[in-house]
Amino acid sequence: MSIQERSDETTRQTREGDCEHQTADLRYWLALLHTPGLGSRGINRLLGFSGGDPRPLFGAQHPAHSGLRQESIAWLRGPDWDQVEQDLRWLEGDNRTLLTLRDARYPPLLREIADPPPLLFVQGNAATLEMAQLAIVGSRNPTPSGQQTALDFARFLADAGLAITSGLAAGIDGAAHRGALETMTPTLAVTGTGLDRVYPARHRDLAHRIAEQGALISELPPGTPPLPANFPRRNRIISGLSVGTLVVEAAQKSGSLITARLATEQGREVFAVPGSIHNPLARGCHALIRQGAKLVETAEDILEELSPLLGTLLKVPLEKPAAEAESTPRRWDGEYQLLMAALDFDPTPVDLLIQRSGLTADAVSSMLLLLELEGFVSAAPGGRYCRTGKMGTEPL
Repeated sequence: MSIQERSDETTRQTREGDCEHQTADLRYWLALLHTPGLGSRGINRLLGFSGGDPRPLFGAQHPAHSGLRQESIAWLRGPDWDQVEQDLRWLEGDNRTLLTLRDARYPPLLREIADPPPLLFVQGNAATLEMAQLAIVGSRNPTPSGQQTALDFARFLADAGLAITSGLAAGIDGAAHRGALETMTPTLAVTGTGLDRVYPARHRDLAHRIAEQGALISELPPGTPPLPANFPRRNRIISGLSVGTLVVEAAQKSGSLITARLATEQGREVFAVPGSIHNPLARGCHALIRQGAKLVETAEDILEELSPLLGTLLKVPLEKPAAEAESTPRRWDGEYQLLMAALDFDPTPVDLLIQRSGLTADAVSSMLLLLELEGFVSAAPGGRYCRTGKMGTEPL
């Protein structure tokens, strides 16, 4: 064997040895994650006893075992390694990564929060976790204008250099992810399930696109189903990864408000889009504004606030969001002027539109169809209609 061949063989053996050592190390991290009776706080407390290394925690006796439940102690003395092997097999797939708190690639902002997840499962490009991120969250059942606002803001802010982070939920979350995807900027989705599952199921294609262009993230091991308790927990990760959180439409009792509260506790910026006093989904945002969140009407308002913090990481996009772009008003005549005057930005029942305009039911129905096709009107749940941001009320 030549000197070069011996050198190559030594390098290969070293790499294999490093890989084996890393896998052995991850086995203990995963075993700790599966310990019954321990959440992330409990795991972080135990790691504090062992200097951040999970290995010493396993065995017959350790001072950190004091005060633990018997089922937790029994696990630490004899883990079920089959569960760990299932996680490791999942990690063998393409573009799958496991980050521990001791990993240099672990997001530094997330590490700063009071309860950082000890482990992060990542599917996609793990390097995107190092980008400056803005969280966009809101109602799962938004108005059409709220959904469009989220998409427009996400598209504009992603184009400015921010990675958009959200929770893959229906409504505002999905719109925010799609807006970022349109700019080919990474978007990150923090899930409330294991990464071998997609919830809601109708976002399966969206999740695949996010994994290709950004990353799916979870603190939960593969196989974890969509349990209700897991979704509030993931909110601290969404806000913890981000320099700020934008709330677009939220009821007064909403998971989005939990995310905003956590962002405040973490010392991050909170932004809220105001809405009509008649829109129940605006009340959560109004409450946040009363509590000190920054009222934003345009995406530039957010960039202005974040520029001193992020500096050269941001760039000003060449185009404004569609909702903010200047447009030439459409000139309506006759009955269309009456109907446009009767329409609000709040969803309005058809019966009220008929009453306000003085038009027949047949005329209103056919005119609404045309206005919706041309983008001047959006249909809302309950057979209601509302104006969009498109201009169309100028008289002849």
